[in-house]
Amino acid sequence: MDRTAQLTSRARSTGHSFVYEADVTTHAPHTLHIRAAEVLESNWTGTSTVPSRGLYPHQWSWDSAFIAIGLRHLSPLRAQTELETLLSAQWGDGRIPHIVFNPSVPLDAYFPSPDFWCSSTAGRAAGAPRTVQTSGIVQPPVHALAVWLVHQADPGLSRSRGFLARAYPALAAWHRYLLHRRDLGGGGLASVVHPWEQGMDNSPCWDTPLSRVTPAPARSFRRADLDHGAAEDRPTDLDYGRYVRLATDYRDAGYEDGANEFAVEDPSFNALLIASEHALARIARELGATGTARHARAERLTAALVERLWDPAEGMFFCRDVVEGALIPERSVSGLIPLLLPTLPRDIADTLVRTARGPHFEVGGAARLVPSYDLLGEAFDPHRYWRGPAWFNTGWLVERGLRQHGEQTHADALRTALLETADATEFAEYVDPYTGEACGALGFGWTAALTLDLLHQQPFGDSDINTVFGTSGMSDVNGMSDMSDMDDKGGERA
Repeated sequence: MDRTAQLTSRARSTGHSFVYEADVTTHAPHTLHIRAAEVLESNWTGTSTVPSRGLYPHQWSWDSAFIAIGLRHLSPLRAQTELETLLSAQWGDGRIPHIVFNPSVPLDAYFPSPDFWCSSTAGRAAGAPRTVQTSGIVQPPVHALAVWLVHQADPGLSRSRGFLARAYPALAAWHRYLLHRRDLGGGGLASVVHPWEQGMDNSPCWDTPLSRVTPAPARSFRRADLDHGAAEDRPTDLDYGRYVRLATDYRDAGYEDGANEFAVEDPSFNALLIASEHALARIARELGATGTARHARAERLTAALVERLWDPAEGMFFCRDVVEGALIPERSVSGLIPLLLPTLPRDIADTLVRTARGPHFEVGGAARLVPSYDLLGEAFDPHRYWRGPAWFNTGWLVERGLRQHGEQTHADALRTALLETADATEFAEYVDPYTGEACGALGFGWTAALTLDLLHQQPFGDSDINTVFGTSGMSDVNGMSDMSDMDDKGGERA
């Protein structure tokens, strides 16, 4: 009997879908564990977890990565299955699509639906799978980080199933796609070609580059999201018209990269790529290679991130509009996510902490959680999606980043606020950063999953994410062994 079956079997005698194991902190109410696990059980489809049964009824890429990070505390087998399901929909060119569609869900339940993306036909030249329908764009590359953390939850199970050995080639191909095909600015960083790819859909960071895009006519599509959420909490119709135009043009070009009307280098997207490069190095070491080349690549990417996106005068990482060749001077939570990186220069890390705690974000001050956008910005709206509300995945990343750089007191305070808010809002999708009022869907997948992860982390100390950047791995960067790294999928070197 595998651990998922054991948990389910044991739960029948308690009336709950999952039973929790011993490493729960004394600060964590047992009922919060139970309720979070019930959300994940409710959202489980048998092979993956939907973010929300109503609003998001398919598998989303970075959602599944964050969900697996929390799910590993309940069932490492189910967490592995979550990631394996996503990786099985990978395209031949290496991209991991941002949505994997469930064929049993009606087409009108979500827009854009599979018949909009036409992945198996429009994406044929890029190697889209024929047996499953997906979107044609991507989402932030947090997957290798998730794979490593899931492996650590039960190394014996992982090794017996060959989890890392099967995941590594897919992850290596994914990173290769981003680093080669998406280096549209020529400076070494990956670019996103649609706001949905970065994950923060209607962030004010996109307003300037989106202004160049002629929106699709409103009559040409129907927004299913408004059936489940308040219009004032969602992107506007004008936003959606531009999203649809960009996606249509990308699809009609066969999902080919290089001539995109919208191309942006984003600090969060690239910081997660760097963190996942470090994670791939740890996976390579577990599989018998050195990991040296990947750690070194992560260091080069960190240097490029600082060179291209850091503004020392503003104390902030900004997005870069690749088409215009200029930074976009909008402060968003994306510019704080590089705190996650262990070798970020000390002065930059210190400055970012001051920025996070200063008047633009008020972390630990007037803001209950980390706002998604500048509290003082003209476009700030505490309820409208990524134009101000606080989200739990970005709050989790900032909490990990504060802890990474020794800011334990601030990290502990943010951890407590995240747990209290998840509890009070029934695991809301996002919240008003000042009041904590719930917005969007309730019973949201990554909110529940990351609540579990925070509950299983010991407060007042390091988090297990730091093992990704452990000293035993980082020493390889300076030592530069002569041993070559593992072969990538397709025969290239890692």
